[in-house]
Amino acid sequence: MQIEKVTDHIVNWLKNYANKAGIKGFVIGVSGGIDSAVTSTLCARTGLSLLCLEMPIHQAESQVDRALNHIKWLQDNFENVSMTQIDLTPVFDSLVASLPTVKDEEQRFMSLANTRARLRMTSLYYFAALHGYLVAGTGNKVEDFGVGFFTKYGDGGVDLSPIADLMKSEVYKIAAHLGINDEIIKAAPTDGLWGDDRTDEDQIGASYDELEWAMLMTNQGKTIADFEGRTKRVFEIYTQRHQANKHKMVAIPVCEIPEGLKG
Repeated sequence: MQIEKVTDHIVNWLKNYANKAGIKGFVIGVSGGIDSAVTSTLCARTGLSLLCLEMPIHQAESQVDRALNHIKWLQDNFENVSMTQIDLTPVFDSLVASLPTVKDEEQRFMSLANTRARLRMTSLYYFAALHGYLVAGTGNKVEDFGVGFFTKYGDGGVDLSPIADLMKSEVYKIAAHLGINDEIIKAAPTDGLWGDDRTDEDQIGASYDELEWAMLMTNQGKTIADFEGRTKRVFEIYTQRHQANKHKMVAIPVCEIPEGLKG
């Protein structure tokens, strides 16, 4: 990958998209992870206004610290960057308290994790509307089009996706080129939706390098019969998640009414 040219291409794409739409800038949620760090830096490089939101919900202190350190680094290097910190924990707790209890606590726990992402999306669009900005997405290619590892209408609710054609390994290369803080580059990827230290790999059962491999094998027409051992298990994990989450990756299905029924 031609890292510098790819970086410039994304920055120019962002700038041209915003200019054609008559938009003043971007708003992005900064989580302390590699994807939001890279995306926010690319947005900052456009020279257009960038508002970084830090929106903790029972967040691990290490994640908050990484996010704030990255935003400070952005502000030290780019005059067009501003930030707002919103503690969404009371909002989340109030919503949870108002919801009825259910028997399946595990399913409820999963639903509430996704609710965190949707509260953040709501906040991002509040500020986007307030300032006339676009919400920049932070999903990479493996998450957005491979295993569907994002929350529908949560972190998947965005206006444009600058890094969605980059594999996770490519995001890391861009991060190194941009000078992203080592603490972010070295941190284990996590969606930060659980209030504990579980990583993406803990949840998925495979690393991003393994998922990239499985995505490549799928594109080459391989099937599970072509593998054994760990590679078979990784391919199975990828295939299962891709199929289960395909509804996130395609347009919303529309029931088209036959012309004869409308007359």
